[in-house]
Amino acid sequence: MNSPLLDVKDLKKHFPIRSGLLKRKTRFVKAVDGITFSIGEGETVGIVGESGCGKSTMGRTLLQLIEPTEGEVVFQGKNLVGLSTKEIREVRKDMQMVFQDPYSSLNPRLNVFEILSEPLTTHGIRDKQKRKEMISKILNVVGLNEGQMFRYPHEFSGGQRQRIGIARALILHPKLIVLDEPVSALDVSIQSQIINLLQDLQEEFGLTYIFISHDLSVVYQLCNKICVMYLGKIVEMGDVDTLYENPLHPYTKSLLSAVPIPDPFQKRERIILKGDVPNPAAPPPGCAFAPRCPEVMDICHQVRPTLQSCQGLQVACHLFQDESVSKHG
Repeated sequence: MNSPLLDVKDLKKHFPIRSGLLKRKTRFVKAVDGITFSIGEGETVGIVGESGCGKSTMGRTLLQLIEPTEGEVVFQGKNLVGLSTKEIREVRKDMQMVFQDPYSSLNPRLNVFEILSEPLTTHGIRDKQKRKEMISKILNVVGLNEGQMFRYPHEFSGGQRQRIGIARALILHPKLIVLDEPVSALDVSIQSQIINLLQDLQEEFGLTYIFISHDLSVVYQLCNKICVMYLGKIVEMGDVDTLYENPLHPYTKSLLSAVPIPDPFQKRERIILKGDVPNPAAPPPGCAFAPRCPEVMDICHQVRPTLQSCQGLQVACHLFQDESVSKHG
């Protein structure tokens, strides 16, 4: 079996909270709290969950844009955690990111040529004519044209700006692209164009995607695997068809119940969660989802469940803990 392109092991990112006159660290916000998953070449893994669950922080931590607190991020057999700035820069041409807001992620003072030149000059391509040829080619690939090369971000629509962001990520021909909610700020009609573009690019360039989103219908269309996050942890993951047809975790069930059904005659029971997401700086004991869970048991308030294999998925829930243990033990 081939080794995965990216192998994430027990990844954590805890942000300190300082208080008092001396600004001592008193607590930590556990934005990412022990995540483990892997992704093979050419796959698309979807990361889903409510706002504030740690999806974007995880994406930035994978690329070492944010330094992790603990864990390993093994990309093409090399652990990225602890590498020098020079070593990270060398690896980063194979790992790129497309950000959520296509306007704030582009420098308004630079035109498209200058924006797309930055990654090229950083990685040693300094000949202006060569850069111009590469930029012209990549603009055509993402559905723009050479005549737009010297325009500024404010002269483009939201969908066009996101195409520029995709071109910037793509111009170094990376192997892995982290897509941080790349269509959530766009109109629905434009969303479908960008999703189709991403699928075409993946097929043409053999790309591997990590697709971060809260829109499960988009994730179903684009992804092979899904990881469901809640309060910094993965609570369920597996193959997209298996998870959509038979979700196990009560949180996953509630997320899927909110996905619109295109058939007006087909009804789906909506699962409304009560309460708010707990404070990540002071998570409850046991299962973090217990205060909102419609199927909560006494053990849920005391013992934190671990990911266990069950019915073709991996799930962290006491409802399936015993079944999983009996199967393996």
